[in-house]
Amino acid sequence: MADDEMWDVTDIQGTPTGTLHRRGDGPVPAGSFHIVASVCLVSSTGRVLMSRRAEGKDYPLAWEFPAGSALRGETSRTGAVRELAEETGMQVARDDLVLVGRVIEERALFDLWVARVDGEPVPVPDPEEVLESEWVTLDVVRRRWEDGGFATPWNARFEQLWETLQERVADMGKRAAR
Repeated sequence: MADDEMWDVTDIQGTPTGTLHRRGDGPVPAGSFHIVASVCLVSSTGRVLMSRRAEGKDYPLAWEFPAGSALRGETSRTGAVRELAEETGMQVARDDLVLVGRVIEERALFDLWVARVDGEPVPVPDPEEVLESEWVTLDVVRRRWEDGGFATPWNARFEQLWETLQERVADMGKRAAR
């Protein structure tokens, strides 16, 4: 999470405008966006991987799915795969990601993806990013969200994407059963 991290500035469709924005220089210009991508990793047992943000981050000790900003030249998929690997040590292929949906936020386009893994691999969190990770049911995710345990931006994301997320996680579980 270096201050020299550069993002593509996009229009509301997510198309890069040709302008770059440096993380830490405040928000992207009004009417512009940057891509934030997240992965809900689904185990073959049907549970999902949640992570708890490190103390030194914004929204310290709050729960989330691994997420972060796409860097210059990255697509949402590429950024999601990189963030998942950086924060948890888990590797998935870009083509294994299935889109849950996009939330248009004030200055970001937030994409939530799901991907399936065999078993419940042990995460190797980056201690600067993640305090802990754990495999839980979607019911636990929902309870933590409703109890205010998630980072604040997740409230609007879950309000818009929860039903589709449940469907995608169930679909991943059916794939595992085949």
